[in-house]
Amino acid sequence: MNTHDLSQFIVFAALVSVLAVPLGHYLMRVFTGQPIWLERVFGPLERLIYRLADVKVEEEHYWLNYAAALLIFNALGAGLLFLLLSYQNYLPWNPQQLPGLAPDLAFNVTVSFITNTNWQSYSGETTLSYFSQMVGLTVQNFLSAATGLAVAIALIRALTRREQHTLGNFYVDMTRTTLYVLLPIAFVVALVLIQQGVPENMHAYVTATTLEHATQTIPEGPVASQIAIKQIGTNGGGFFNANSAHPYENPTPLSNLIEMICIVLLPAALVISFGKMVGDRRQGRALMVSMTVLFLGSFLFCYLAEAHGNPAFTAFGVDQTISKQNPGGNMEGKEVRFGILNSTLWATLTTATSNGSVNAMHDSFTPLGGLVPLFNILLGEVIYGGVGCGLYGILIYVMITVFIAGLMVGRTPEYLGKKIEAREIKLAVLAMMLYPTCILGLGVASLLIPEALKSISNAGPHGLTQVIYTYASAAGNNGSAFAGFNANTFYQNIVIGIVILIGRFGIILPVLAIAGSLVTKKITPISNGTFPTHGPMFIILLTSIIILFGGLTYFPALALGPIAEQFSFSQPPTQP
Repeated sequence: MNTHDLSQFIVFAALVSVLAVPLGHYLMRVFTGQPIWLERVFGPLERLIYRLADVKVEEEHYWLNYAAALLIFNALGAGLLFLLLSYQNYLPWNPQQLPGLAPDLAFNVTVSFITNTNWQSYSGETTLSYFSQMVGLTVQNFLSAATGLAVAIALIRALTRREQHTLGNFYVDMTRTTLYVLLPIAFVVALVLIQQGVPENMHAYVTATTLEHATQTIPEGPVASQIAIKQIGTNGGGFFNANSAHPYENPTPLSNLIEMICIVLLPAALVISFGKMVGDRRQGRALMVSMTVLFLGSFLFCYLAEAHGNPAFTAFGVDQTISKQNPGGNMEGKEVRFGILNSTLWATLTTATSNGSVNAMHDSFTPLGGLVPLFNILLGEVIYGGVGCGLYGILIYVMITVFIAGLMVGRTPEYLGKKIEAREIKLAVLAMMLYPTCILGLGVASLLIPEALKSISNAGPHGLTQVIYTYASAAGNNGSAFAGFNANTFYQNIVIGIVILIGRFGIILPVLAIAGSLVTKKITPISNGTFPTHGPMFIILLTSIIILFGGLTYFPALALGPIAEQFSFSQPPTQP
């Protein structure tokens, strides 16, 4: 890594570290009911929402009630969004007179945005009206992020409470998350993006004449507001088809830096909040170190693969000359404004956090470079992960880790004084196995069904990688795509939508069930036989289990996809 790239990475890492610590402390105050200054601004609105919705703030939910409230709330949001998308041609703020979406596409978009996935098998600027973008997608960006954060907070409460039965009030958690966390941050970020040149208007598209006398349509719209929450809420859905590679979504190097910080800021801050809320900051630091080790390893691997470039360039003398004259690595599919460092850093961040936005095309990465974002998704939202999802995702791995450690020392595993018994382990394993079932089950089915095969644009290993990436992105609620896979077909819209639902609520329900079990348990005092969950041994064991689970489960698919492509990619072509 050259000095310029290294300095950019250091600045990025330093800014995230500086911002995450106070934000983590602020999140802790929000969810423990401590006074915060924003209550002077949003307090009256919060109380009005509770009165209008008839929410009894003091009434807490058992885990089943919490889960039922979550499902009902999201189901109502899904129904409203589906109708809005289907009949957008009858609704206001549609200057381009775009028609309503077909039922299969409307279903796919609906489940994608209510689950924080933001998978997009359509082009935003040619498919959705301003009303659909603002009232439909942007609102769900807030609510889906708040849902994930509420589940994580409920699990933290279960670990800190002793011999109780309730996890908090879902509606209160949702409201406070939206008003006191997501809305203020998104508002500030949107203002900064507008200053950097991101549009925020209701104008009709502009028709311009180029210097070559060709006609060009320039889309506009309320972009900045959606981009702000898509990044801070780890949603990732783009206003435009090119996502954050589009100059209207990401116009400057500064906007690029700000958006990358936003992608990882809340997930990192929540880990800090976790340590404070459980009363032992060492526990949060242990999770943060494990996540950071995985992140740094994947980023360096991706960066080196792309900086090394295409080995085919060195096959013959003329290509060696080209390689020596342009030693910049693999720039295919990347923005020349940002270069390899910012493209690979973004690709690693967006798949480590289940954000899914892109400023470069992953399909154009080298096979090993493209392997990194794919592998990050396959690990299941644990390298920082989505807002809330990353924390409860890695806590599932923590329970498996302490279970294995308990087997080693011959005693019942414990975490934060709570015994991890058969019920919790079964639920944790159920949550973990849903990912490979969706990816390797329904993903492989796409290789056997003729209608599904039409979506694949490349033959051989690269085509397999497209399929695996698509279903991994859906199951992992990531939303990024290996460009070239045509997902806007009836089969893919329906099946991918089902996978998205399983990947979201199929994980949330076991997590809440685990929380419901843990909250009833007493806290066991630490003894000489207690396995410490904050030291180097635990961090190494946790990190190893995460890597081994991903590697052993998906290694055959990875070997037949990107790894096989790399071997064929490295072979010199036959001279004519």
